[in-house]
Amino acid sequence: MEKNLICVLVTIILYMLMMVIIGIYCSRKNENVSDFYLGGRKLGPIVTAMSAEASDMSSWLLMGLPGVAYLFGGAEACWTAIGLAIGTYVNWLIVAKRLRVYSHKCSNAITIPDFFSNRYRDDKNILMGISAVIILVFFVPYTASGFAACGRLFSTLFGIQYHVAMILSAVIIIAYTSVGGFLAASTTDLIQSIVMTIALIILVAFGVNTAGGFDAVMENAKSLTGYLSLTASHIAEGNTSTSYGFLPIVSTLAWGLGYFGMPHILLRFMAIEDKNKVKTSRRIASVWVVISMAIAIFIGFIGNALSANGTLSTLVGSAEAETVVIKLAIFMSEKNILFALLAGLIFSGILACTMSTSDSQLLAASSSMSENIIGGVFKIKLSNKGQMLSARIVLVVIAVLSVIIAWKPDSSVFQIVSFAWAGFGATFGPIMLAALFWKRSNKWGALAGLVSGGISIFVWKFLIRPLGGAWDIYELLPAFLIASAAIIIVSLLTAKPSKEITDEFDAVVEEMRAK
Repeated sequence: MEKNLICVLVTIILYMLMMVIIGIYCSRKNENVSDFYLGGRKLGPIVTAMSAEASDMSSWLLMGLPGVAYLFGGAEACWTAIGLAIGTYVNWLIVAKRLRVYSHKCSNAITIPDFFSNRYRDDKNILMGISAVIILVFFVPYTASGFAACGRLFSTLFGIQYHVAMILSAVIIIAYTSVGGFLAASTTDLIQSIVMTIALIILVAFGVNTAGGFDAVMENAKSLTGYLSLTASHIAEGNTSTSYGFLPIVSTLAWGLGYFGMPHILLRFMAIEDKNKVKTSRRIASVWVVISMAIAIFIGFIGNALSANGTLSTLVGSAEAETVVIKLAIFMSEKNILFALLAGLIFSGILACTMSTSDSQLLAASSSMSENIIGGVFKIKLSNKGQMLSARIVLVVIAVLSVIIAWKPDSSVFQIVSFAWAGFGATFGPIMLAALFWKRSNKWGALAGLVSGGISIFVWKFLIRPLGGAWDIYELLPAFLIASAAIIIVSLLTAKPSKEITDEFDAVVEEMRAK
């Protein structure tokens, strides 16, 4: 057993060392802040696609989603996955290429707040400041959930004290991100997406075999009331179910709306080298997302079957259910040396999910503080070296704040990701679509959308949704609609955009039509 654990540990250490080495290598290509935050807009189609999706999925893919499927069956997990799959495809289809073109025309914007400010000629940088604050508000706890997932992994696997494990994981992520910047994050994300894919495949093959075959997994699922239904949610206690009707389905599908406002994904669109290669990226990304989420849900089913036959202990509650992949991999590592090495790869896959999102979030949050608040709002001028130093210092400070928030180990990854996802989707999603596709939208409409979307998320989440019944709707949907309405109404009630702005919009449309 001791030898097997050593094999697991060695595999993980080698993986993490590889991430740091990549960060050091990529640091040589960072000549300025634009390179550090956007990789000089030189990402190829494969790196763009896989880094976008790896940073998208986070620890939610190998912890949150299987955990939901394990506890409640197919309804919530499947409708969430369907909404995300549709959102992924549509985001790549209508936003990716246009944002690449428009962000470059808008004074070569390198962050999302930059783009909003430049697009609407916000000379006072009000849009920039509010957007930057929103990124900090939602990304710090989002990153904290990733650090917590890493801490939970090492604590469960090696018996290391949670806080020590979490800090060590955070240090590795900070190291390669602060050194290598966006290019390091994107390159490691490509590798991490490959590791995640291999981990998913190994888990399914081993889990199905251990459960007694595919038929055994499905027989267990059929024996659980509402487990395989898309209109019912399974309740383990008493083997009963509750209805999962029209409103919950629409509410869950609304997860797809979040893609239009995710800074760490939108930045990949801005960084692609050739706008005409977006179609290739879209196909790769869409296929990978559908397959990986389907496998993750099935792993939840496998985990439940293994608990039923006594292979795994019964996992109670969301936080515990989210360790189903960890429990399965630990069981695998106990078999022999070969399985221990494969288990180490699975644990690396869990780390990959977390690290690929945390590094992107750290960069986005860092750029918001360093570029947009320090440089944009307060107009503090720094040399090129000073900007790079400032970017790295801010990144480390934000990571430390995330560690402090992650100090409590028993929070649900799914719930934290859900709220942060809603926050970005409702604040940035509507304004991004308006900025790209509605020539008549203006600065005041955009500002109204940001503020109303941000306020609505908190009001709906903490005041309205707890009322239950018809009000129990995922906060992203109502907040997205409120923000969209605010943009339209305020834009129409205030002055039209200047000719400079509309001419730039028309120029983007023309460039989009040209091959």
